[in-house]
Amino acid sequence: MKVIKGAGALVLFGITGDLARKMLLPALYQLTARGELDLPIIGVAKTDLDLDGLREHARAACGGARDAAFEKLAGNLRLVAGDYRDSATFARLREEVAGKGFLVHYLAVPPAFFTAVAEGLAGEGLNRDARLVVEKPFGSDLESARALNAELLKYFDEDHLRRVDHFLGKEPVEDLMVFRFANMLLEPIWNRNYIRSIQITMAEDFDVADRGAFYDANGAIRDVVQNHLMQLLAILAMDPPPSKDARAQLDEKWRVLRAVQAVTPADVVRGQYEGYLDTKGVKKDSTTETFVALRAYIDNWRWAGVPFCIRSGKALPVTDLEIVAELRKPPVTLFEDDPHLSPNLVRFRLQPDAGVTFDVLAKEPGQQRTRVVPVSVDFTKVFGPLEAAYQRILTDAVSGDPRRFARFDLVEESWRIVQPILDLPDRPLPYPKGSWGPKEAEKIAPGGWHEISTSFD
Repeated sequence: MKVIKGAGALVLFGITGDLARKMLLPALYQLTARGELDLPIIGVAKTDLDLDGLREHARAACGGARDAAFEKLAGNLRLVAGDYRDSATFARLREEVAGKGFLVHYLAVPPAFFTAVAEGLAGEGLNRDARLVVEKPFGSDLESARALNAELLKYFDEDHLRRVDHFLGKEPVEDLMVFRFANMLLEPIWNRNYIRSIQITMAEDFDVADRGAFYDANGAIRDVVQNHLMQLLAILAMDPPPSKDARAQLDEKWRVLRAVQAVTPADVVRGQYEGYLDTKGVKKDSTTETFVALRAYIDNWRWAGVPFCIRSGKALPVTDLEIVAELRKPPVTLFEDDPHLSPNLVRFRLQPDAGVTFDVLAKEPGQQRTRVVPVSVDFTKVFGPLEAAYQRILTDAVSGDPRRFARFDLVEESWRIVQPILDLPDRPLPYPKGSWGPKEAEKIAPGGWHEISTSFD
């Protein structure tokens, strides 16, 4: 059993909010149940709850747990109720954390409060011997991201600032790193000489529901492409780090993102599902995209000329996250009756289940032609249930490991890449719910998008 070390207390701003209820409190409970986390957790929120009320709130968030692990977690909870813009809140917080050593301040609050909280902490000296952890979104474009970063750096330097992208805490995303750099199977062919294209699909079969106002201010590019999917692109395309050091890994991600061309409007198709404009909170003349397909290119020796095709959207046929690398076809066809060989594909499936599939060709019995044969491994069946992303994020927030967080130069490059396609004035193309977006999106991927696998069976 490994006990997480590195902090004397965790200060959780927004402890009564949705993110804490749905993700952070259950993750803290699981870490406590495994014996890995045992430290004071000071919740800060503008709330009418008292400490007993907070503990019952936490119990409900943890499925009504009444075991020893929850009682231990509940015993570690403390509460400072107050407004994030009120200096008195931070004075009470200073009294609560006195003598507890190194502090981790986790901001599960809207970005509009980031600077106010950082300033309030600094006003009471709580930025010394402390780390600040902020949730996405980090800015809404390149200019605002730089401005926000400059504000936060007034109170916490880069070494004591962590930007959460919870995708980096997902076990299957880390599997990509392991699969690429622990196996010699892929590395010799993982370049422009053998790969024709790489496709990344993040699909959701549900619409924006009651989040119309939030979503309409962001859209698919800001919501998932600039952060989650650019991080995936970096992991897929980066060179091997020269050492195990976290900085070496982050440096390689930066190098490859720095080489990605900014996406031009000619290389993007935006869509909006039918009925979106009738959603509560959505502007009647909204040009916000609920679907995007784009093509990006990397100007380096490994990937020059290889299109990285990304698509994501709401109200699509399935909920799925899959990466498909299409290999080039053999230069000579040796099967006269099969002039149009299917390409080999390497599929990384990240959700809802995780695993890898190689689509290879074999001779069809009794015929002089080939057939695609999928060779698959379902990681969930091999290894069992995967650890939740926020368990890993919280572990690293407490321990200080930076590799599963987004360093600002990576955030900056991600915004640079998508900046030319933010807030385009043209109206997104309509598409029916349950479809794969506008038919015009097919042209983004060379030869069209590969069909998504729905299981490993």
